[in-house]
Amino acid sequence: MYETHLSNRARLLISCPDQPGIVAAVSQYLQEQQANIVQSDQYSTDPEGGTFFMRIEFNLPSFEERFPRILQGFASIADSFQMSWRLEQERKRKKMAVFVSKEDHCLLELLWRWRSGELEVDIPVVISNHDHLRDIVESYGIAFRHIPVTKETKLQAEQQQKEVIDSYDIDFIVLARYMQILSPSFVKSFQHKVINIHHSFLPAFIGANPYQKAFDRGVKLIGATAHYITDDLDEGPIIDQEVLRVNHRYGAKDLKVAGRNVEKIALARAVDWHIQDKILVYENKTIIFN
Repeated sequence: MYETHLSNRARLLISCPDQPGIVAAVSQYLQEQQANIVQSDQYSTDPEGGTFFMRIEFNLPSFEERFPRILQGFASIADSFQMSWRLEQERKRKKMAVFVSKEDHCLLELLWRWRSGELEVDIPVVISNHDHLRDIVESYGIAFRHIPVTKETKLQAEQQQKEVIDSYDIDFIVLARYMQILSPSFVKSFQHKVINIHHSFLPAFIGANPYQKAFDRGVKLIGATAHYITDDLDEGPIIDQEVLRVNHRYGAKDLKVAGRNVEKIALARAVDWHIQDKILVYENKTIIFN
């Protein structure tokens, strides 16, 4: 069903200064290429001088012949409207690498959703600074690479990680509770292509032991935040947040157990939206068409 229904599907994502005629020009161009628009979403920060965002899904007959033609021909329209844009094809599954340390709940959620077909993505490799989860990962038929990280070997370890990522032609990375801070050079190499899950409802309780801090404050809600990483620790564009109501009966350990559930839900949802090209980054925010 995937092959017959979606093999001719493509996605066009656009951001540009808002002005009249954008939708008409894009729609007319696709119509001229015999594309059939099946979904269209748009948003403007301000109709007068703001930024315009658009996501279009369309079916394209004779896909292999016409897709390169659309890719080449759209450049002139993009230039006339000062667009930042990209064109994605549904038939090309993204390749995702997962970074993990010792905790397995977020990793297992992603692996389960991948195996059940909920995440239309390939996972060629899992990279970890510990060897604890090797058996679990390899039981799914996925390669596991153990690359230890110390303060002294951090840059060398990141270079090894990059080599592994390049060897598998990885499209994006997910930090599934990977307890290492990535260097600015690594982050720059994968801008808006690294998704992290933070075990707190940002911007509250940043740093270590968030559930103890939450317990000490007597919170009534706990949460988790999935975001793209930047050089500013835990301050990258937020993709998704999930919350859970708690009460005075929850101890710090109870909060941690409950927190694992919201972490894996928020992360899996963010990954799914990234796979489906539903996210456009704007300054330090995200526009999400879902």
